[in-house]
Amino acid sequence: MFCEECRQKEATIHIVKQMDGKQTEMNLCEQCARKKEELEVSFEPQFSLHKLFASMLNQSLHDSRRAQQAVDTQCPSCGLTFSQFSQIGRLGCSDCFKAFEEQLKPLLRRIHAGCAHTGKVPLKIRGRVKAVREIDQLKEEIQVKINTEEFEKAAVLRDRIRALEEDIQQVEADGGEKN
Repeated sequence: MFCEECRQKEATIHIVKQMDGKQTEMNLCEQCARKKEELEVSFEPQFSLHKLFASMLNQSLHDSRRAQQAVDTQCPSCGLTFSQFSQIGRLGCSDCFKAFEEQLKPLLRRIHAGCAHTGKVPLKIRGRVKAVREIDQLKEEIQVKINTEEFEKAAVLRDRIRALEEDIQQVEADGGEKN
């Protein structure tokens, strides 16, 4: 289909307007659509993550009393300054995380609602993963109790571990999830 305006180029843009209950349609090439000011075509993304991060960083720095100190912070490995990071929205190397840790924490809290990666656990194995984590924690506690010679408390923890391990085996044998 050719452009309805110049009738020479391929129509690549279909414009539908509704005014006063009346609908009009036009098939135009990109140049004619620009000439008629019907289209603002931009091949650059309108939304940029680095611009979003930069605005959040600027807000965090604006709220901070140590804004100038933060801007002057520099990564010892790649030489990237925090000011440069806030403009481009990308860290230069893995050491930047440590160098800019204090400035990144508020940004990460705002974006992710926390600074520690907790990951996701599929629903089918959530109970098992929780039990395994509890077992690991209890094993650490047992070591502390043994080192402090609190053997009775260590025995209670041992029994709790055995019960959790039995629960895990039972759930695996049933092929389901225990709530």
